[in-house]
Amino acid sequence: MKAYYDVVIIGSGMGGLVAANIMAREGKSVCILEKNNQYGGNLQTFVRERTIFDTGVHYLGGLSKGQNLYRYFEYLGILDGLHFKKLNDDGFDIITFDNDATEYPHAQGYDNFAKSLIAQFPKEEKAIHSYCKKLREICDKFPLYNLKMGKPHQNDPDIFQQTAKDYIESITENKKLRSVLAGSNLLYAGDPDKTPVYVHALSCNSYIESAYRCANGGSQITKLLIRRLIENGGEAYKHQEVIDFDCVDKKIASVTTKNGDVIKGNLFISNIEPKTTLKMVGEEHFRKSYNSRIQDLESTISAFSMHIVLKPETFPYLNKNHYHFKDPDQVWTGHKYTQKSWPETYMVSMGTRKNQNEWGDQLTAITYMRYEEVKPWEETFNTVAHKNERGQTYQQFKEAKTEIFLKELEKKFPNIRKCIQSVYTSTPLSYRDYIGCNRGSMYGYIKDVNQPLRSFISPRTKIENLYFTGQGLNMHGILGVTVGGVVTCSEILGGEYLLDKILATETIKNKNIHVS
Repeated sequence: MKAYYDVVIIGSGMGGLVAANIMAREGKSVCILEKNNQYGGNLQTFVRERTIFDTGVHYLGGLSKGQNLYRYFEYLGILDGLHFKKLNDDGFDIITFDNDATEYPHAQGYDNFAKSLIAQFPKEEKAIHSYCKKLREICDKFPLYNLKMGKPHQNDPDIFQQTAKDYIESITENKKLRSVLAGSNLLYAGDPDKTPVYVHALSCNSYIESAYRCANGGSQITKLLIRRLIENGGEAYKHQEVIDFDCVDKKIASVTTKNGDVIKGNLFISNIEPKTTLKMVGEEHFRKSYNSRIQDLESTISAFSMHIVLKPETFPYLNKNHYHFKDPDQVWTGHKYTQKSWPETYMVSMGTRKNQNEWGDQLTAITYMRYEEVKPWEETFNTVAHKNERGQTYQQFKEAKTEIFLKELEKKFPNIRKCIQSVYTSTPLSYRDYIGCNRGSMYGYIKDVNQPLRSFISPRTKIENLYFTGQGLNMHGILGVTVGGVVTCSEILGGEYLLDKILATETIKNKNIHVS
């Protein structure tokens, strides 16, 4: 490790990896510092009984040729080495409810999406077409989402001041259709009174365009980004937890790691939680109003996950995701569960292999869990850097929750217990410790229509050479943080300049394909 770099990036989540690659491609000396044993943040995988599980990324959208994530991955030079499996065209997401045997599919491609739902709701054709049109119109108002120049329409009241729930209810009186259209809102922890319609649109659109799973886990994306970074002269170091920023005359001079290494730099990009970053830099270096706004931001709810290793050849591989609700009326209120009603909603997803056959190896089931439920063990940590035993009461808590959750799964998948080899669980503390998100938050900070600008965090901080990136900025998810990494680098390099570089790379590759 050198003593000085042009760009020092703290944290190796997707936003940090994208920013690192962009800056290295521009000829800058770049260094990534990661505290964990793996790079990648939510892209991390873990292995239990020779079975690979994803930590946070269970499927990706916009990956078909010419679509937005495909184009960004093409620019980053990682497409050729990635292995994906496309989910079912006629139902990549399936929405279901207790006491209703019908399965309601979200199909790939807007024409197919509309056709599938109209077949089940023939009287709602106008509403369904209106919904499809609206989602695409909203996404067109976010230029970088479509690799175009310009600024988001932040003064558009339709997308920043209307909730997703209100919009969906405005187009149809059919309560079941309303619930089906909102059925994948665990993707963004939708709140009926706060979540803007643009969050719903940006989260759902790319999956409707195309939906894929990573074969053998999402960490392959990380590995290729690290490889491309090194090829462009960049460096990356694991087990290097940054514990201090040295701020001198309103500029960051260096960072210090837990190992005692001091790394100096010209620019610093923090891919860790903005709240944590401000505390590490020193709150005295920021205006009180700015610091208070960031520290007061409300994080999205966390999750409880069951990672199930399946007995060989007992449970069919499902090339789709299931979003299930006890009641259609609970689609927007799953996070407001009581101890008696938990879990009101859950998502089921399966991992896939390069040589996937008819049988599944594993299954992950995710539901909401508030951080307050694990607060008794808040002072314990379980990471590579910090190892604490949370104790018997924590284990008992997880076992009790697992049993309740399994009983709910059995309603949908009656024979699942017979197929289970073992179960491993994650709580809000797991996500807090390994991903580094505030209170184990699933998706960064809540976007609130009642205060649309409050949760907006600029990549530029009040310190001249310190920038933010990651899911705390604009949008979460692989696509969201990829765009976020581009936004951060646009602040440094210039937006028009960087976009021209991205599009020029695309043009050159297309010409080469045509010639060959």
